[in-house]
Amino acid sequence: MSVPSSRRGSSSAASRRPSIDPSKLVPMDKTTHVGGSEDFNVLFIGAGNIMFGRLLQGSDEGPWNHSFRLEHKLGPRLKVVAIVDPNIERAKTVLEKKCDSFVVSAYQNTRVFKTFDEYIKGMSPNERPHAVVIGSPPMFRGSTKPGRDIELQVMEQLPGVAMFVEKPIATGPEEEIPQGLEIAKKMEDSKTICSVGYMLRYLKAVQKMKQIINENQLTVMSTIARYACAYESIAKPEWWDKAKRHVSIYLPSYSLIDFHLYSYGPVIEQGTHFCDLSRYFGGDVDISSVQAHSLEWDEEAGKLSKMRIDENQIPPERRIPRVTSATWKYDSGAVGSFTHLVALQGHDYSCEFEVYADGYSLKLVNPYVLPVLHIRQPGDDNETTIQFADDDPFFSEISNFIDLIEDIEEDPEAGKILSSYEDAVRTYELTWAIRKASEKSRAERKTAATA
Repeated sequence: MSVPSSRRGSSSAASRRPSIDPSKLVPMDKTTHVGGSEDFNVLFIGAGNIMFGRLLQGSDEGPWNHSFRLEHKLGPRLKVVAIVDPNIERAKTVLEKKCDSFVVSAYQNTRVFKTFDEYIKGMSPNERPHAVVIGSPPMFRGSTKPGRDIELQVMEQLPGVAMFVEKPIATGPEEEIPQGLEIAKKMEDSKTICSVGYMLRYLKAVQKMKQIINENQLTVMSTIARYACAYESIAKPEWWDKAKRHVSIYLPSYSLIDFHLYSYGPVIEQGTHFCDLSRYFGGDVDISSVQAHSLEWDEEAGKLSKMRIDENQIPPERRIPRVTSATWKYDSGAVGSFTHLVALQGHDYSCEFEVYADGYSLKLVNPYVLPVLHIRQPGDDNETTIQFADDDPFFSEISNFIDLIEDIEEDPEAGKILSSYEDAVRTYELTWAIRKASEKSRAERKTAATA
C-alpha cells in the first residue's frame, strides 16, 4: 500500500538518516560504562530472546541480547525496575539467572508484571523509567489498535520517557501502515526520543561507506541487496506461514483473549534489515515503482529437501516463497534491487550489499558475522578490502541511544540515532510493497497459464 507523498515528513532524508563518525563506534570490550552516579532506570517489555539472548534455556538465538549491552553501557548505574511479559514464569527464570550473576545490582529489585497496565498501577515514583526497551513480538507494535499500541501507551502513561523499539516496527495488515506514521507524528510532536533496532546502520563498515559517499560528494546510482538464509536451521513453524494463525494469548496490556498472530512472510520479518539498509543509502522509495517476482513452494525449482517443519500442516495459500526478487526506483532516480532466498542448508547465511556511484563500487559482505568491505574507486581497477573485526552494532545502537538521553547537549557527536520511528515505518512500507508485488505477478502468471 503506497502512502501518498503528501504524508511524508517535511524533514530531509539527510536529517532523518544521518551518519556518524566511525571513530565513535567503540567496541563493547574496549569501552567503560557511561559516567555518572545516579541510577538509570530501565523498563523491559518482553522477556524473550531479543532481550536476554541465550540466557533462556533451549535458546539458539544469535547475538540479540539488549540486557547484556545495557549492562556494559551503564555498569552499576543500571536498574531494571520491571519486566513486563505475559509469560510470568519465563520472566522470573531470566530474572533469577541475572540475580545469580555479577550484574545482580541491576536486577535485585526488579519486579515482574503480566501487563503494562499492571506495571503503571504498581509503579512507585522512584521506579519511573528513564527508558523503555520494547522487545515484545512485532504483532503487538506499530498500531493504534488496543493491545497492539504499546508505543502510544508508553507516551500516554510515561510522557517524556525514551523508547527503544525492536524491528520490524510491526507485523500487521498492510492497511495499518498509516497508523505507524500516525505514531511517528505523535513522537515528533511530543519530542519523544525513539530509536528502532536496525543495527546494521551502526556497523563500522556501513559508516565507512557513508563516509566515502559524503566526503566525495557522491550521488548513489544503485543499491543491490542479497539475503540468502539457511532454512535448515529455521524450526519455527510460524516463520514458514505468511498469514495469520488463530491463537489465545495474553496481550501486553490486556487479559487473555482470542487474537491473531501475524508473520506475513520472510521479506517483511527477515528481509527487513536489507530493505532498510537499501533505504539508508538510496533514500525514499517511489512505492508505486516496486516490482517483484517469486519462486513458490509448488514450482519445481522451489522444492526444498531439508525442511525441519512439516509444511503439510500449513495451508497451501499460506506457504512462503522460496525466492523473492524485487526492483524499484528511489525518489532520487536511483534504482534499487533486493533478492531474498530460502535456499541454503546448514547454519550460516550468505548476505551481501552493494552501492554504486560515479566511479565507485562499495560492497559489504557478511555483515552479521565478520563484515568485509570491498572498495573500488576512480584511478584503480583493483579493489581495496577492509575487514572490521570486533564490531558490535548492537552495542553501538544502545550506546548512542543512552548518550542521546543523557549527553546530547554536552557532546554534539553523542547520541545520533540512525533509525527513527518514521524511517522504520517507511522500511516496513517497502517490505509490504515487495510482498504485494510478488503476489500480484504470481497471480498474473497463473491466470495467463489457465487462459
